[in-house]
Amino acid sequence: MSEIRVPGASPARARLRTPWRAVAASFALNGILLGVWASRIPAVVDHHGLGRAQLGVLLLCMGIGALISFPLAGRLSDSRGAVSVTRWLAAGYPLALILIALAPSPVWLGAALFVFGAMHGAMDVTMNSWAGEVEKRIGHSVMSSFHAMWSLGAGLGAASGFAAASLSLAVPVHFIAAAVLGALLLGPFLTLPWKSQTSAHSHDGPVFAFPRGALIAVGLITMASGLGEGSVADWSAIYLKDIVGVGEAHATLGYAVFSVTMVAMRLVADRLITRFGPVVVARLSGISAAVGLAIVVLVPAFVPALLGYVLMGLGYAAVVPLAYSRAAADPLIPPGRGIASVATLGYGSLLMGPPAIGFVAEVTSLRFAFAILAVAALMITALAPVLSRAGGRAGGALPQAD
Repeated sequence: MSEIRVPGASPARARLRTPWRAVAASFALNGILLGVWASRIPAVVDHHGLGRAQLGVLLLCMGIGALISFPLAGRLSDSRGAVSVTRWLAAGYPLALILIALAPSPVWLGAALFVFGAMHGAMDVTMNSWAGEVEKRIGHSVMSSFHAMWSLGAGLGAASGFAAASLSLAVPVHFIAAAVLGALLLGPFLTLPWKSQTSAHSHDGPVFAFPRGALIAVGLITMASGLGEGSVADWSAIYLKDIVGVGEAHATLGYAVFSVTMVAMRLVADRLITRFGPVVVARLSGISAAVGLAIVVLVPAFVPALLGYVLMGLGYAAVVPLAYSRAAADPLIPPGRGIASVATLGYGSLLMGPPAIGFVAEVTSLRFAFAILAVAALMITALAPVLSRAGGRAGGALPQAD
């Protein structure tokens, strides 16, 4: 690929749009397919006659598939190139969604969800590694904009589920149509020219590279953010209904305003990171999330609670993109394995955090459990200095500010 310079002149900016669109398309496709699946879970449950315990086991199959895929995808990304592996996964991921729709029994559904989770998790690692390459070539922060495209894709996927359910479309028809349309509309962007970097030492060491050095703290930041995001997704409606005392319809607005705020913040976060640096943005992010949680816990009323969820959305939006950017620029671990190690910790907290919150709420109260999330958010602020790109790869560090 021809050299891409740091943007300054109009022609350079035009050239930079091509790789950005390619990576953004991979993020959007990943989000769309997950949103499609999530939106039709009730229909899948009804079709197979699943109980809550059975659904929990099936969702665990999906989570285990993702966790297993992270280190494998990281190693392949480093050895074969992130762009090449991302393209293969972008072709296989839609097929995995179709497998879910065609599963004839709960056992086969579990197997399909394992494959779906593995495809989703592997693509999460490789596309973030590719995003790190593009960000490094551009010379300023763009990672949050890619994650905004993921959030937008997930929202579109969920909206397609609402439309399909309203039209009484069968799950197989919906999933096949979404998979085909997603691949046809977004797949061509992934073919745009890009030569990925590879590592000659990608096969050295264990398959799973546990975070070491500064990446340990980066992993803890990702865990704190994943714990908050996962708990808001699973518990915000219950909190508003049981603690605040609103009706079921109003209870859904908590996660809605959180999600919309996340997308909006991710669209502007890169400018803030380029202007003020990742450390300042991470510190303010942790404070914003903690203040939002404090409002929700201390003022159990509907409007203040919605304000709290807005502040949480502002706080959590930039944290994972910042962590992935730092992992991709780590001097000790190749980008793919660095992102995989951080992603494993983050996804683990997303997977195990909500059940842990439920256990704490059962023993104490849901308000106390949310207070724990506020403490975790403050950990993001305390550990923010490790997100500085000054310790990144030689020649690949991003500027701290304009």
